[in-house]
Amino acid sequence: MSRLDSFIRRLEAQRRILDWAAESVTNRNGLVLELGLGNGRTYDHLREILPKREIYAFDREAMANPRSMPAESALVLGDMAKTLPDFVERHGRSAALIHVDATTGVPERDRIHLAWLPEHVAALAQDDALIISGSDLEHPALVAVSLPDGIPEGRYFAYRRAAP
Repeated sequence: MSRLDSFIRRLEAQRRILDWAAESVTNRNGLVLELGLGNGRTYDHLREILPKREIYAFDREAMANPRSMPAESALVLGDMAKTLPDFVERHGRSAALIHVDATTGVPERDRIHLAWLPEHVAALAQDDALIISGSDLEHPALVAVSLPDGIPEGRYFAYRRAAP
């Protein structure tokens, strides 16, 4: 498969899983977190499909398209290994939906460089929160759930936060 076809399939899967995730939290209270703002495409989609939700975006630096940039009050900049624990101190386990889009695209590298991330995700998620991620998140509190139809195995991962 060409890289272009792979990119198109990734974006189609991403839209499908974001829509599925948004629908699953429609009747739940709680924050929505975008871990890895990047260029802002998925953040922009989340705020379109969840217009009344409080959505926070995290990234090392603000590099999103200006049309996809969160308000300053909803943007958390800096090393997520430091900003996520600070956020937990202020907000606790308040997230109903977490989208983890902080991968490099190289699973072997991500397992090493993002080994700290699952612990922080579990600390942010309320009981039964939905976590969707572009990489596998191994943590005892994160229970894998089936992906919606049309999402190729290994393209995305979905979890529910188990009660402590």
